[in-house]
Amino acid sequence: KRVPEVIDCWFDSGAMPFAQHHYPFENKELFEQQFPADFISEAVDQTRGWFHSLMAEGTLLFNQSPYRNVVVLGLITDENGQKMSKSKGNAVDPFEALETYGSDAIRWYFYSNSAPWLPKRFSGSAVIEGRSKFMGTLWNTYAFYALYAEIDQFNPADYMKDGKWTPENLAVIDRWILSKLNSLIKTVDTSLDTYRITEAARALQDFTDDLSNWYVRRSRDRFWAKGMPQDKVNAYMTLFTCLRDLSLCAAPMIPFMTEEIYQNIVRSVIPDSKESIHLCFFPEADESMIDAKLEANMERVLKLVVMGRAARNAANLKTRQPLAKMFVKAPYTLGEFYEKIILEELNIKEIEFTEDVRAFTTYIFKPQLRTVGPKYGKLLGKIRGALSDLDGNAAMDELKATGRLSFEFDGNPVELTEDDLLIEMTQKEGYVTENNGEETVVIDTNLTDALVREGFVRELISKIQTMRREADFNVTDRIRISYEGSALIETVFAENAEDVMADTLGLETVRGARGYVRNWSINGEDCTLGVEVIS
Repeated sequence: KRVPEVIDCWFDSGAMPFAQHHYPFENKELFEQQFPADFISEAVDQTRGWFHSLMAEGTLLFNQSPYRNVVVLGLITDENGQKMSKSKGNAVDPFEALETYGSDAIRWYFYSNSAPWLPKRFSGSAVIEGRSKFMGTLWNTYAFYALYAEIDQFNPADYMKDGKWTPENLAVIDRWILSKLNSLIKTVDTSLDTYRITEAARALQDFTDDLSNWYVRRSRDRFWAKGMPQDKVNAYMTLFTCLRDLSLCAAPMIPFMTEEIYQNIVRSVIPDSKESIHLCFFPEADESMIDAKLEANMERVLKLVVMGRAARNAANLKTRQPLAKMFVKAPYTLGEFYEKIILEELNIKEIEFTEDVRAFTTYIFKPQLRTVGPKYGKLLGKIRGALSDLDGNAAMDELKATGRLSFEFDGNPVELTEDDLLIEMTQKEGYVTENNGEETVVIDTNLTDALVREGFVRELISKIQTMRREADFNVTDRIRISYEGSALIETVFAENAEDVMADTLGLETVRGARGYVRNWSINGEDCTLGVEVIS
């Protein structure tokens, strides 16, 4: 029977911490263990209601807040920022969304999109993009490991003692990614402890990108090595460790995908492992594995590679076309190991760190009419002429040193600051420059005949690898490569057959295309290639 006396319902919600345990009439110890709560979480519309009623009653009755932290959630809107409404027809059925995109993808979208307290625009395309960028990359990296571990019958348990792997004689790139892994564990652990959910999610995404697009890509040849030398074992164990601990870190956010990865690469081969990833402890960072200098140097390498690729794109030169030299101006130098990575990534023969790249660049100065016109209107023509006659590099030195360029016309002094100038950096013919303020990268785009021939070899290898995939060959299949084409193509093939076969698992090359055949135009030269498996 409903009583006639009804108190404000928010009083009941504010009484939750003690009323749920029938305190003070019973469960005194249980209540004291749980009060105050570490955190509470609700949407922003609960601020005036639940958050305040809890605070008011907790303070009145116990002289303290009933919670230590509040995680306030922003409201979910449609992709245009409008509140979802059935009458407007912009509401999203959550069960249909789960069926369409998957629960992990939707969870990940909300974790990684923006801070919890900000409004969330729900968009299917944004969910798909986030799923592809992080979850797709993680899954592809796991699939790479699983494929080659199956081919080699690799079992990480064989290289572990008491459930742990003790790394020995690691390559620098192994040490780097393991350092990044342990830094990641610290970052995610600290971020989750302090309720910085989005920061944790983005750290996971950045690490996954490094693991896939840098570590795995640069280590592929190690996984393809014959037998099981120590370097190959280290590559496998490093990747296994990264996938396992990355999955443990990400498990609270994408519980189903991480469970699948854990069951397949951990539970299936390590008998005494926990039954589920969600029964495992969160990983602990090994401080001895963290090398801040190594991480910083590799970050510099990545930055220079990105700038080098931008320079190549500006020159319309594919990465498969080798180049002779690049110059780098930076407030640091890098050792031979790092320089080799840059050269391999950019397909350049030589790198030189230099204090001065002005031999490849200069500056063009023009008057900023908006400011120069009102000050020196009658002299504008003479100012424009004087600026066009300047030595660009010398003028830039003067501007940086004094903050101005000074002139005199017919006894009239003229001083131009940086705000009075339109400054454009130009490049010497045959060189392309990229600058980000701190570093400058210059690539030599002049091509010799030898470089052009080598570019053809790279293109042929790429096309054959594409045909292997199209013909659905196994990754271990050895093949016969057949070809016919222009005189240049046939000469390049004849002179570089060994290199082409080495990179494509070829056993022999023959003239006259056969097997799976495709026509190609390679740098303007017609070519027909054929591939077939040799039993």
